[in-house]
Amino acid sequence: MCRNIKTLFNFEPPATTDEIQASALQFVRKLSGFNKPSQGNAAAFELAVAEVSAAARKLLASLHTAAPARDRDVEAEKARERARERFA
Repeated sequence: MCRNIKTLFNFEPPATTDEIQASALQFVRKLSGFNKPSQGNAAAFELAVAEVSAAARKLLASLHTAAPARDRDVEAEKARERARERFA
């Protein structure tokens, strides 16, 4: 799967609309193979992004967990450390 799509569930603060939209955009780009669609495909592309965003919001709202919410800063530092080790 595309590495640019990040986990959005169980974070404090919760995922923003912009984060969900960006994730949906990356997903549709990956599926379609288009970074920027042609004019003829733009409407279908934008509709797909809107529908994936709506599905993602619905999914995130319906998920439940007993685990404590993760801290975004801590998780970002862990990801940077993994990247340093991987690309050292």
